[in-house]
Amino acid sequence: MDGLALLARDVVQQDPFSGAAFVFTNRGRTKLKILVWDRNGFVVWYKRLERDRFAWPRAGEEVLTLSHQQLGWLLDGYDVWRMKPHASLQLAVCG
Repeated sequence: MDGLALLARDVVQQDPFSGAAFVFTNRGRTKLKILVWDRNGFVVWYKRLERDRFAWPRAGEEVLTLSHQQLGWLLDGYDVWRMKPHASLQLAVCG
């Protein structure tokens, strides 16, 4: 959490305590973390894709502003810029 807050402050140049949601992805775009300050502490939401990748802006576009609706689409697997979704994935649970 502290590392993400530092990225929000130093790289994105925004106040991590503002209540805004800061969305980060790994290099492979298979994992996504959302950092939000909630009154008295940070909340981190984490999603890992088993297949596919999150749509993400090209290099050089490190900071984007998304609406709540666009963030929801991103989390649902849509390429927010092309409105093309990931395929649905059904996994069997063993055990």
